Amino acid sequence: MTDSNLPQGRDSLTDDLLWRGLIQDSTGLDELRDLLGGGQATFYVGFDPTAPSLHVGHLMQVLTARRLQLAGHRPLLLVGGATGQIGDPKESAERTLNSPDVVAGWVERIREQLSPFVTYTGENAAQLVNNLDWTGEMSVVEFLRDVGKHFPVNKMLAREVVRARLETGISFTEFSYQLLQANDFFELHRRHGCQLQYGGSDQWGNITAGVDYVRRRGAGPVQAFTTPLVTKSDGTKFGKSESGAIWLDPQMTSPYAFYQFWVNADDRDVSRYLRYFSFRSREELEELEKATAERPQARLAQRALAEELTTLVHGERETAQAVAASQALFGRGSLDELAPETLRAALTEAGLVRLDALPDVAGLLKESGLVPSMKEARRVIAEGGAYVNNTRISEVDATVSADDLLHGRYLVLRRGKRSFAGVELRG
Repeated sequence: MTDSNLPQGRDSLTDDLLWRGLIQDSTGLDELRDLLGGGQATFYVGFDPTAPSLHVGHLMQVLTARRLQLAGHRPLLLVGGATGQIGDPKESAERTLNSPDVVAGWVERIREQLSPFVTYTGENAAQLVNNLDWTGEMSVVEFLRDVGKHFPVNKMLAREVVRARLETGISFTEFSYQLLQANDFFELHRRHGCQLQYGGSDQWGNITAGVDYVRRRGAGPVQAFTTPLVTKSDGTKFGKSESGAIWLDPQMTSPYAFYQFWVNADDRDVSRYLRYFSFRSREELEELEKATAERPQARLAQRALAEELTTLVHGERETAQAVAASQALFGRGSLDELAPETLRAALTEAGLVRLDALPDVAGLLKESGLVPSMKEARRVIAEGGAYVNNTRISEVDATVSADDLLHGRYLVLRRGKRSFAGVELRG
């Protein structure tokens, strides 16, 4: 799997990663250039199954793997069946341990989610690996003698997250996580010739411990880098919306909600997000940034990013439905062309009220929360600001019937140009 549109030449891939802001720390940029510019390299990135799905925060690592494979390198995508049972220490408190059966189920779900982003054929075919395959075979004595012997405790105590937990307490289980991850790098180097590991910048301590451990075991040389943690300019957490985390699983976050997350990106953030996540060339991105600066109200960058990422994660059909829904709900397209699951997802995001019977239009406006009172509802209708299924309502005592329901159960209500809500008739 390669892409001739990507930068070519000895220095170009590393320089492109730097331009995109994808390298925060590294074991050495010159060494990284030599590795990524000197022929095919095998690299790995890990994902711990701490939930039944990956979320948008994982896209930084997932899409960087895709980017490196497109440039000719070979990915090892590790899903931590062992480390997922332990948990990387958090600064706040001890993690709640999930049962082995739960973790095993999440491993399989995450392996399936990773599959569409890379290819498993060709000279640089990707491979999915599970660290339980080698960690599960080790006895406690083997772990302490063969792995633990190489880790000075004073260095482990110096790790920032460990220092933060020393006063409140940290279990030996979480304290030992660093050894497990370091051993992963050694085993992947031994089994698959892995030369490079990368991960989020919060993993730098674990990653460098792995580089050092490989060297202590007389193997290597190996290299590493970290990507920055993705942030929002307004101070809120990336990957969160009003309805919660943005998951890659369409059953947990609908493709429409996924699309809207990117469309609603802050103008201050979208240029960074494009560089991080888009596979457009540097020239294309610079042109898009310029066009967006000239016409910010058009949200060109947000829409381009939303379409590209929704297509990557959910496919062209779901992207087309998400685009159609975002237009139709504001009166710029046909509601009849939306699939019922897309319409329901869009209305759920806006605010969906379920009713046992249909009141008049004024009552619908009030029940949906678009207006605070019946008096206000009638005023909005009289002034021509009320719409049902994109049709303006002009009579204050207007009613709706079952024939007006979309897919036999939904109504789209709109107040003015931008405020809308949904009604679902129970049945």
